[in-house]
Order: sequence, then C-alpha cells, then structure tokens
Amino acid sequence: MMRFYVTGFMILMAFDTLAQISFKYTALHALPLIMDTAWLYRVFSQPWVYGAFVGYMGSFFTWMTLLKRVPVGPAFAASHLEVISVMVASAVLFHEPLGWSKLCGAVLIFMGICCLAYAESGADVTQKTSE
Repeated sequence: MMRFYVTGFMILMAFDTLAQISFKYTALHALPLIMDTAWLYRVFSQPWVYGAFVGYMGSFFTWMTLLKRVPVGPAFAASHLEVISVMVASAVLFHEPLGWSKLCGAVLIFMGICCLAYAESGADVTQKTSE
C-alpha cells in the first residue's frame, strides 16, 4: 500500500508541476497581454497551453484515485509537494531566484507532510491494537 501512496503522489506532483510550468511558458510566449483575437491566437497556438490542460486533467484523475484509498488529511498535505517541485523547476527553467525564505518554506512544507504521515501511521497502529 505504501508503494501506491508514493507512486500516486509522485504522479500527482508531476501532473501539477507540468500544469504550472506549462502555464508559465504559455504566458511568456503569448506576450504582450492585450485581450484581442491576436492574443487568443498566440495563447492557443502554443503547445504549452495544451500541456497545462493535460496537467490539470491528469491531476484531477490522479487526485480522485488517491482519495479513494488515502486518508484526506495527509493526502491534502502531501498534495502541496507541488509547491516545492514548481519552485525547483522554476529555478532551473526560468532562472527564478531561490532565497532562504523559499528554501525554509520548502523544508517546513516537507517536514509538515512527514509529521502528518507519521501521526497517521501511529493512529493506524493504535487503532489496530485497540480492536
């Protein structure tokens, strides 16, 4: 079951990251931002906009699959791993700066997810021993 959780959340993180990075690339290639038919053409002629659609659809179906088997609390927390993956991808692809505040935030997010996972595993053990 642990393999299912890890694989599922890695897939969810990949789809979420694809969606966010695709939106960024689409926005960069669709400049200038002037709401007219030429702008709409620039947006929808970019393959990245379709990557965003694929990312969001993949995220939705992966999330629904995970929620069938994973407790909601830890699942909701783990779904925020995408914040870290998007931050790293943005630093690599768009040369966005990684300051100490972003790095500390990423560590805190990761530690919070680990704490929830640990607490949930302890609740499962306590529940099984009391039955």
